[in-house]
Amino acid sequence: MASIKRNALAPSVDEAVLAAFRKLATPAISDNLDRMPGIVGLRPFHQTGKLVGTALTVQVRAGDNLAIHQALNEARPGDVIVVDGGGDVSRALVGDIMKAIAESKGAAGYVIDGAIRDAVAFMTSDFPCYARAVTHRGPYKVGPGVINGPVCVGGWTVNPGDVVVGDEDGVVTFPPSIAPSLIEAVRAQEARETEVLKMIREGRYDGRYGKPPA
Repeated sequence: MASIKRNALAPSVDEAVLAAFRKLATPAISDNLDRMPGIVGLRPFHQTGKLVGTALTVQVRAGDNLAIHQALNEARPGDVIVVDGGGDVSRALVGDIMKAIAESKGAAGYVIDGAIRDAVAFMTSDFPCYARAVTHRGPYKVGPGVINGPVCVGGWTVNPGDVVVGDEDGVVTFPPSIAPSLIEAVRAQEARETEVLKMIREGRYDGRYGKPPA
């Protein structure tokens, strides 16, 4: 069995910050992160539910979930298990058992650059899970892996302790240090877009109200 490298847990994001982002949409957050690429290629497998939490990152060998099992031992309430599986979809990295373990630990959800199985367990649940694909094939459990190091998920670098926000449009992540200014900017944009939509409904929109939303 190959070794799993562990780094120290990053601090949990302040609950007040997480509460603010539960009310904000990922497209507006993305717009105010300079519309950088962000996480792409993953889709939600859960029924409903907003994903907001602190990134607990895991890097695994393609098709191997030993490091995820060990990361779950360290998971705290509000942690999002963010897994760099290299985009490999030949074997599932989590299924209904690991979903149950994560829920029992109070984790906020999964973001997996790889595949899952037992899809019905996720699709009939409000426990957030974003992944690339579904397959019936199970994982290896021999390692190696890294817990709480920088990972690449869907073409985007996620660092331990990042804020993770997911909804029907996808997943964005960013360092907690920029959260206060980002909240302010997103709220301002959403207020502008609400006004534009109102003007459209009332027949008053002439295309000159700033930049119309995409």
